[in-house]
Amino acid sequence: MTARRTVDDTRAPGTPAPASGEPAPAAPTRVGYATLLRTPGARTFLVPAFAARLPYAMLSLGIVLLVLDTHGSYGTAGAVAAVSAVAQALVGPQTGRLADRYGQASVLLPSLAVHALSVGALIALALGHAPVWALFAAAAPAGASVPQIGAMVRARWVARLSDSPATLNTAFAFESVTDEFTFVVGPVLATALATGVTPAAGLVTEAVLTVAGGLAFAAQRRTAPVRHPHTADGRRGSALASPGVRLLAGSFLGVGTVFGALQVSITAFAESAGRAGAAGTVYGVFAAGSMLAGVLYGLVAWRRSARQRMLGSYALLVLGCSTLWAMPGLTSLTVAGLFCGLAIAPTLITGYTLVETLVGDGAKTEAFTWLTGAIGLGLAAGSTVAGQLIDTGGPSAGFLVPVAGAGLGLVALVTLRRLLVPPAAPGRTVARASGAARFAPEATAPQLVGAGAAQG
Repeated sequence: MTARRTVDDTRAPGTPAPASGEPAPAAPTRVGYATLLRTPGARTFLVPAFAARLPYAMLSLGIVLLVLDTHGSYGTAGAVAAVSAVAQALVGPQTGRLADRYGQASVLLPSLAVHALSVGALIALALGHAPVWALFAAAAPAGASVPQIGAMVRARWVARLSDSPATLNTAFAFESVTDEFTFVVGPVLATALATGVTPAAGLVTEAVLTVAGGLAFAAQRRTAPVRHPHTADGRRGSALASPGVRLLAGSFLGVGTVFGALQVSITAFAESAGRAGAAGTVYGVFAAGSMLAGVLYGLVAWRRSARQRMLGSYALLVLGCSTLWAMPGLTSLTVAGLFCGLAIAPTLITGYTLVETLVGDGAKTEAFTWLTGAIGLGLAAGSTVAGQLIDTGGPSAGFLVPVAGAGLGLVALVTLRRLLVPPAAPGRTVARASGAARFAPEATAPQLVGAGAAQG
């Protein structure tokens, strides 16, 4: 069974597909969030997924706060957090690949067990003032075993909405807004617990929420995508074998440098202005701008192709980043950060929309995790380079990193944009499947092996 569709096919769910040779509808259809949330089965996996995703933004900061308290060194705390982040970025796509092959629950359950044990070991080692190498040894599996809930949720949306790109676009917008929200709330929660209760409380809460939410999410097998243990030709290649996926991962690496450099640079800028406490507010406005843009983006019935939207939003991101270094004070920096943030969510949403079209059904979760991992690697690199520039050139120098990182990403996108066109067969045929088939339990997956979807 093969499905071919286009990113501009904007039929609402349940609308019959046009016959072969019949032109697609002229006007795009707008799909609201209320309609999206009424998708059968959606609420059953969205609620536990949120609980499991909230700790995603708590782990690194929780590690920093605990290790800083026990070992008294920012360098040590940052290094331990970096080991965790890099392990997560490198191993995450491999767990996504396994989820595509063996099913989400089969990968989640052992990952959750490893994560709980690793975080527990890291807490014990830190409180016991263990040597740094021991902290590294615990931080690596703690990061590597972080469940890739965001990618798995997106894969579930794809399984449910494969015949309605308009609704799928809204779903990706919803997911990006959820990601932004967790990155606003997670660090605040981790800080409040670590400073108001005990330094280890942030990591303890992270582990409890991850395990509880992950188990509840894994239990929702009815909405899980079918497994793809084999491809049509019997071979299994990585999603990264697609040049388009590699290009998008590289561009998301640039987005990650924006996140990492801004976290460090805004903190340094606020401290130099004598208002260290305002750093959270400035970064919060940046995140709020992204959330607002993500909400609005999902409500628009786009006429331009996803590739055109990706180039446009990424160019706006570079433009927004280019003004930050010249801001004279915190007020102007806050305003500039707001406009910079407005380009973030549209870029991420469109990137996830595009990558879904570049790989077959058996590699979608892995493809999503490559993008998420690229952001993590970019964040680590951006924060490291920005910190070095700040030490030598002052707080404003750190704002040059997001310009450089995003600028390189834009150059790559513009130069290689042809790689973002998905492979498509002549004509356009949409295979229709019943909701029961799309939500078939993982045990029935072998019956549907070979199903592929491309959004051209």
